Amino acid sequence: MTIDSVIAGSEPLSGGVEISARTSFLVVALCWIGIYTEGYDVGVLGAILPALATDVSWKLTPIDLGALGSYTLLGMLVGGILSGTLSDLHGRKPLFIGCFTLFTVCTIITAFTPTPAWFGASRFVAGLGLGGIIPVAAALTIEYSPARKKSLNYGIMYSGYSVGILTAALVGKALLADHGWRPVVLIGAAPLVLMPLLLWWLPESLESLAARGRADAARTLAARLEIPMPAAAPRAEKVGWRTVLDEIFSPRNAFATICFWTALFMGLLLVYGIAQWLPQIMRKSGYNLGDSLLFLAVFSFTSAIGGIVLGQWADRFGVKRTVALAYALGAIGIAALAFKGSIWLNYTFVAIAGFGTVSASLILTGYLADYLAPFVRSAGTGWALSFARIGALIGPLLGGYIASLNVGAQWNFYAFAVVAAVAAVATALIPTK
Repeated sequence: MTIDSVIAGSEPLSGGVEISARTSFLVVALCWIGIYTEGYDVGVLGAILPALATDVSWKLTPIDLGALGSYTLLGMLVGGILSGTLSDLHGRKPLFIGCFTLFTVCTIITAFTPTPAWFGASRFVAGLGLGGIIPVAAALTIEYSPARKKSLNYGIMYSGYSVGILTAALVGKALLADHGWRPVVLIGAAPLVLMPLLLWWLPESLESLAARGRADAARTLAARLEIPMPAAAPRAEKVGWRTVLDEIFSPRNAFATICFWTALFMGLLLVYGIAQWLPQIMRKSGYNLGDSLLFLAVFSFTSAIGGIVLGQWADRFGVKRTVALAYALGAIGIAALAFKGSIWLNYTFVAIAGFGTVSASLILTGYLADYLAPFVRSAGTGWALSFARIGALIGPLLGGYIASLNVGAQWNFYAFAVVAAVAAVATALIPTK
């Protein structure tokens, strides 16, 4: 069975619109490229951390190292709010293209930064671009997926995130020791050469066109994609800040919003905290640099596979139940790493941790995008992820703080296991729509 056949299925979407296998595959594949760039960025910080920690010219403390990872996240927090809402105002495709370009160009700049201050500044601006990629990719993937396969398609699309982390770990293992951290960062800008594919083939959102009153453009796009226009067009009004907030915090949605935001906050704290500090923690536990980077590779590989598997389970058994159990399983895997065993046993626990953190968070994001009303789908996802970025900011800082205490590495795992357990509870409390 090919990925094309998995994504395929000319099946009605909400509103009675049928989606072709070709269009669904195309949107998922192109959004995958954008998500891959973010995954590589997350993984590359963890991969180069051991080199930055021993750089005699920069002389960084553990707190400094944690802060370097947080500059990007601070930019993503701002970028997610701005880009998610602007995409609903001006179109999803232009924002996706703009954010993708801004991030990759800033990655090139980062590779040549002379000081920690310039490194942090370039990472902040790159974060502005990264913050807009996920909400738009989420909205497009959900819109152009058959109703029966929304979670699966989202899991396939978001597997790019984990593949990006995996690539960063493998590139770091191959280049870091002999060539330093700069080439490892520079390779993260390679997807920029795929920009023509995004410009030519990524379709604009029919929901967005209709909501912005561009009915003629929507009909033209629908004809080109061989998709009939929805019988009931999305809400055709201007979507502003108040519209978004009124919808997601309305009495019928307020408790669900709190649950989603709490779970995503904890989920991103886990993803960014573990991805950035795992190689350094494993080095502190006595493993050499190569083995430490392989732990990050295992973590990312299983999360990539896990996203697709969890997507299938979510479509079959229900998203909320699947994600809550995955977070609980992740908490067990993380806590088990505190008890040092053989390297193969620890690989197993790291694999479980990847399955129950990154995979669970990505499926939860897709669930949120599907849960929201179409006219605030991108903006609402952007606001939720921007709040969750606070957790992502705290994750690297938490790892740096624990490292600065000069306590055993097991305390990192205890702290992150508690966070995973809270995410499981918050997900379980989401009201059924």
